[in-house]
Amino acid sequence: MSIRPIQRLIRSKPTLEGAGVHLRRAFGFGNTADFDPFLLLDDFRNERPEDYLAGFPWHPHRGIETITYVLAGTVEHGDSMGNKGAISAGDIQWMTAGRGIIHQEMPKGDPQGRMHGFQLWGNLPASLKMTEPRYQEVKAADIPEITDDDGTRVRIVSGSFWGKNGPVDQIAADPVYLDVSVPAGRRRILPVEAIRHAFAYVFEGSGKFCNASEPLAVPTEGVGWADTAPFAEADNRTLVLFDRGDEVTVQAGDHGIRFLLVSGKPFGEPVAWYGPIVMNTQEQLRQAFDELKRGTFLQAR
Repeated sequence: MSIRPIQRLIRSKPTLEGAGVHLRRAFGFGNTADFDPFLLLDDFRNERPEDYLAGFPWHPHRGIETITYVLAGTVEHGDSMGNKGAISAGDIQWMTAGRGIIHQEMPKGDPQGRMHGFQLWGNLPASLKMTEPRYQEVKAADIPEITDDDGTRVRIVSGSFWGKNGPVDQIAADPVYLDVSVPAGRRRILPVEAIRHAFAYVFEGSGKFCNASEPLAVPTEGVGWADTAPFAEADNRTLVLFDRGDEVTVQAGDHGIRFLLVSGKPFGEPVAWYGPIVMNTQEQLRQAFDELKRGTFLQAR
């Protein structure tokens, strides 16, 4: 077994998206080859309704999958196929845009005004760029959660882990998407298949992810409203990008640690990307935007 070295640490950066939603971007809209088959990760954690209620009005997608995981509040959604609904705390929505979809996502806070969730974009390979759009919506109660003897908890959104399978399936990149909580002071070794690209995104507590040579500190923040003793640097969210290996080792800090651990099989294909559309060539990208202009985007085959 080999510990995955840490390739780099990335502090998520404030950005505005949609109609003016304040969020943090951990990676995306740059060279994302090290994250292949993933393209973008946003952390939309906010306690000010005026910073998120404008939401993400109607907009198109093609060539990707969007994975929305809600921890607090609600996200109401609707799309051009006539689907509508809402996902709440603990729920997952996995949307395969395929050949094209137009949808909206409108966040609503909980009774205290808190909104928290993540959106991850997964790429589609060339063979599935123009596949049929579809949704997989999973309620919190249907996501398996394992609690180990030392109190470590793992929610399995997709993929196989510790003998359990997540409910989201038939995804091209065969992703493993985990929500991991390790109690204070505990050290855990988590398996990650060597052929995958992998990253962790810490969103509660703090800890050290062990490098191949020595531990590397990962300062993070708690959610704030859930902490009795929040860290001084309140918005210090950190993403850890791992190099190759077959296990990840983490040492939880004094307040424990909670993080997303995500891995997937890289496609190794060219990426042509502009806004909400991701294809393989610039010509395919131009065609998509031309179809949007002509009103034929949703009829494309």
